[in-house]
Amino acid sequence: MNETTEVILARRSAEQSWFSRFQAVALLAITMLAIIGKFYLPRLLPHTEWLELPLLLTVYFGLMRRSQIQALFFGAFVGLAEDSLSPANIPIGMYGITKTLVGYFAASVSLRFNVETRLMRFVLSFFFFFFHAFFYWAMRRALLGQIVPFNPQDKLVDGVLNAIVALPLFAILDRMKLSGS
Repeated sequence: MNETTEVILARRSAEQSWFSRFQAVALLAITMLAIIGKFYLPRLLPHTEWLELPLLLTVYFGLMRRSQIQALFFGAFVGLAEDSLSPANIPIGMYGITKTLVGYFAASVSLRFNVETRLMRFVLSFFFFFFHAFFYWAMRRALLGQIVPFNPQDKLVDGVLNAIVALPLFAILDRMKLSGS
């Protein structure tokens, strides 16, 4: 290597470092907006209780990072932040556990399959929504002893709606990621 290529490589790594920090801040801001929006959006727009943006961000992060440990910590962060805003009758940790598992499994799936296709993203978004809803329901029954209804038909419809929302959301997040490359 000569001096010119070393300078170019050093400049490129500095730019990538800056942009990766920018992306981390942007991801944190988007995640916090999604968590706050989950609780306030249904008040502003009726009939949007089914929308699970924090879960979709957890799925996206797990699928794109392909690091089980990072996805696990991201899911735990999102879940615990969501728990801190949840109603008082639900103890802290319920969303934390479910989102941690979703993040871990999403990263595990991304290691085995090509998750860049729209069909695969749709299917995985649907699957992880249903998994999240079922596991959350099971934990409330088993750990808390609460009798809460679980209507699979409603959850299937909500899962399809969330998977439909996931496609444009993931495309926007992909563009944010690619603009830094």
